[in-house]
Amino acid sequence: MPALRRRITIALVISQILGGLGIATGVALAAVLAQEVSGTDALSGLASTASVVGTALLSVPLAALMTARGRRAGLVLAYGIGTVGAGVVVLGAVADNFPLLLVGLAAFGAGSSANLQARFAAADLAPPERRGRAISLVVWATTIGAVLGPNIAAPAGRSVSGLGVPAEAGPFIWAGGVFLVSAVVLQVMLRPDPLLTARALAQESEGAADGSLRTAVRVVRESPAALLALVAIAVSHTVMVSIMSMTPVALKHHGAGIELIGLVISGHIAGMYAFSPVMGWLADRYGRVSVIGLAVALLAVAALLAGTAGDSHSLVAAGLFVLGLGWSAGVVAGSALLTDSVPQAARAPVQGLSDLAMNASAGIGGALSGLVVSQLGYGTLNLIGALMLLPLAALAVRSSIARA
Repeated sequence: MPALRRRITIALVISQILGGLGIATGVALAAVLAQEVSGTDALSGLASTASVVGTALLSVPLAALMTARGRRAGLVLAYGIGTVGAGVVVLGAVADNFPLLLVGLAAFGAGSSANLQARFAAADLAPPERRGRAISLVVWATTIGAVLGPNIAAPAGRSVSGLGVPAEAGPFIWAGGVFLVSAVVLQVMLRPDPLLTARALAQESEGAADGSLRTAVRVVRESPAALLALVAIAVSHTVMVSIMSMTPVALKHHGAGIELIGLVISGHIAGMYAFSPVMGWLADRYGRVSVIGLAVALLAVAALLAGTAGDSHSLVAAGLFVLGLGWSAGVVAGSALLTDSVPQAARAPVQGLSDLAMNASAGIGGALSGLVVSQLGYGTLNLIGALMLLPLAALAVRSSIARA
């Protein structure tokens, strides 16, 4: 079993590095591209919304596919859809067609679906006492590609000069190629399939696995811990996406260039992924609920820093870095708690429901963030993000009291 876990982890780590590179390269300038094509700040937030909505819509069918055929089939298909989406984004930019651009961004979100589901693939064969660290290792692997991605956005944009492609769309050409390589890596290396192997090794007799959304909702309703985990993941992701997606636009309004925007987003992504092993260790050592509480505190501090930064680029960068740390704590601890709280046969559909909830809520947040910034300002957006943390804090406190 240790050798099997290492083999599966190596395949997931390689795919996460590549997938993180593809996602971050495209996302770095997505809001700016949407602003250029649409001609207004109010619609720029729809860039992240379209990508997040695409991720959300694909979560349940991909979970059903994984329930039936394993992780490999679902992850490979997701990266394939993301490759097609990147091509559609470029076509939309060239044609100056905003609806087509949004369709491409929605399909591009499939790459995020693959990256998100990979963390659960790491947990399939991990023992419970090391599940947080197993998840965090795969999340950490995204650091390498995700930090490089925003910084190669500018060279990727320049690489298409003379081809009739807007510079802001150039990163999507590179991202599509990277997604394709990720799909090939998983198809070749992710053997045996971790989910099917874990199910075969499960000692309890649970009957046939059911990948339906109805089953996932029923299981979550029956488990207060699973409900807390799902809310922690959804709220952490929504606050992060809402603030992060509009930060490039806010920086641009304060005179920041593409290179500086790329550095700020790189620092944010480093906060998201580079310290995830620490969050995984804390979740295994001190408990999932304690780390969810830490996530609430970090996200609140991030909103305070970014929301009061004004024209201070360094303060915005610090806020975005802490925002990434809060996301990491919430997602790693929430994912471990979610996996702990449901039986083996129901894990894939419940995990799909989790990704649906986190991306649907983040999609709404991303859509409204552009309107909030255009009408009320970037500081107000951060205040709203902080207020969204209150229900999660209440659930975490209630869970801690119940456990005590």
